[in-house]
Amino acid sequence: MKLFIVAAALTFALVSGNTQFPDAPTGFDNKTNGIVDDGTHQADQMKFDEVEQPSEGLGPLYNAQSCRECHQSPVSGAASQVTELRVGHRGPDGRFRTPDIPIAHGAEVINGRSLVNDRATCPNAAFPDKEIQERVPETETIRTLRLSLSLLGDGFVEAVADQTLIDLSKQQCKSSQGKICGQILYVPIVEAPGQMGVGRFGWKDQHASLLSFAGDAYVNEMGITNRLQPNEVTNVCNSTSEPNDKPGADGLSDIDRFARFIRATKAPARDSQLANSAAAKKGLGLFDKIGCATCHVETLTTAPAGTKINGGTFTIPSALGSLTLHPYGDFLMHDVGTGDGILQATREHYGQRVFQQMSDYLSKQDFESSRNKIRTAPLWGVRLRPRLMHDGASLTLLEAITRHRGEATHVIRQFEKLKVPDQEAVIEFLKSL
Repeated sequence: MKLFIVAAALTFALVSGNTQFPDAPTGFDNKTNGIVDDGTHQADQMKFDEVEQPSEGLGPLYNAQSCRECHQSPVSGAASQVTELRVGHRGPDGRFRTPDIPIAHGAEVINGRSLVNDRATCPNAAFPDKEIQERVPETETIRTLRLSLSLLGDGFVEAVADQTLIDLSKQQCKSSQGKICGQILYVPIVEAPGQMGVGRFGWKDQHASLLSFAGDAYVNEMGITNRLQPNEVTNVCNSTSEPNDKPGADGLSDIDRFARFIRATKAPARDSQLANSAAAKKGLGLFDKIGCATCHVETLTTAPAGTKINGGTFTIPSALGSLTLHPYGDFLMHDVGTGDGILQATREHYGQRVFQQMSDYLSKQDFESSRNKIRTAPLWGVRLRPRLMHDGASLTLLEAITRHRGEATHVIRQFEKLKVPDQEAVIEFLKSL
């Protein structure tokens, strides 16, 4: 099958000549960024917030009953303290292997996915003797928690041209003499068979498209099958027809509404009072000076309105095109010494159909080298997160900073050489984001 790398027709670097693009709208007001009207956005939010029931397809294995359950603080679509569990082990060749997890007293084995669901719909009245709860076998020695990510502003992130991220990766590597090189992963656009794009969503950059991301989360986090992911993780205790997510009268299914809701969210707003303080301004200068901004890139720009992305399935609207965003992140994969050792499981994230169609290409991707890499966490909205890093194990900004190693070793050494007041200024800057 012929494969195509999805990229914008034009290259938009971090600074496109002297062109000044307007800033993307920010805020925590549950209002649209302009891609749809407020009424449509509120209706999409209701779907995002909706609590699913087993009769609607929830489960049989799942982690949450709604999107909002994992993405809410301070508003729908934002982050939370909720984590998911991922495990695996190394095979005899030292390469990562997904776990084999027996359920239903060994009657079935779940494999091909690193995610271990925390909840199940059985036993219940209809299946009183079926016990399907997943438990981690002793053989799965690689284990980690992954913190739920904020989705606010991700419509703008989706609209950043692939080439912008590719150029950023090359620029990092060149300017740091090879010490800091953000890894690009090309991943399937599930709604566009045979098409690939630069991954930017999820801790492992497993998706380039928000619709692909929505379909993945719906089946793996809630057990709701959909047109992109039509196969249940297990059919034990399953009594609903597939796919569970069916189009409504308007032709849109839940995953369409989820993707549209995320695309219409505003980017996280800064604390304007703190951002204008002398300490935060000083901290920003130091943040740049010691090299934090190499990966936590302040400014990106979106491709022009009318640009087709995601394999031609989505056209960037005027509300998302030619805008400046300030994510303080590069959305690339880096080894900063905190990698969890979990390899991206292609069948899990892209579904059986895509896995079979694109297995040859996927096998050539250097996923193995990304095993201990994590997508740079964008820092917009970080002040609203009490748990930090991919696993939520860092509870203060200072802990999160000093925990960095790997590619960030030199930068952290520079931070540690700062006088205490200067270190505090950097932290004040982060508190303003």
